[in-house]
This record gives sequence, structure tokens and C-alpha cells, in this order.
Amino acid sequence: MKLRPLHDRVLIRRLDNDEKTAGGIIIPDTAKEKPMQGEIVSVGTGTRDEGGNLVALDVREGDVVLFTKWSGTEVTIDGEELLVMKESDIMGVIEGFVKKAA
Repeated sequence: MKLRPLHDRVLIRRLDNDEKTAGGIIIPDTAKEKPMQGEIVSVGTGTRDEGGNLVALDVREGDVVLFTKWSGTEVTIDGEELLVMKESDIMGVIEGFVKKAA
């Protein structure tokens, strides 16, 4: 199944936080906060301005972004938990982000 967000919404896959602190303490899953950064999986077409012209989003698929802590609505698609949120809930794009190997 595939979900295409509408208008100025984006679909985001959360990126996992480190499982250890800087001092080497392992953090159990139950004590972890949900990460506030993720990879954009899909984007909507954009919004319309007052003149009816389509205004494209500033983010695109594959961007790694930082978003506000309580933003978005969690959805499960094909067993994977994703977030749907408005582009305005995104604080910025993390440039030069390198994903860790799984």
C-alpha cells in the first residue's frame, strides 16, 4: 500500500536515536524518547495562494528533517509506523546527513 499526502502535508519515517549515551550507557526501548528527526517518504502537491496558483513545498522525498516534538499523526502502513504532518511543523532540513547502516 502507498500513501500520498494531500496539499501541504508530508509523510515521514522516524530515524532511530542512538541506543547509547556519550558515556556508553545503553538506553532501553522503554526509556527512549521518540526521535524528532526523520526522512521524508512522500510529499503532497503543495498549497494554493490567494491567486489560486500552486505553491510547491520546500521539502522533497529523501530529505532528513527536524520536526517539533508533538507534531504529526501516527499512521501504520504495511506494518511500518509513519507520521503525517503539515510542512509548517518541520523546523528545518538537516543538510549532509549520513544514515547509519542497519
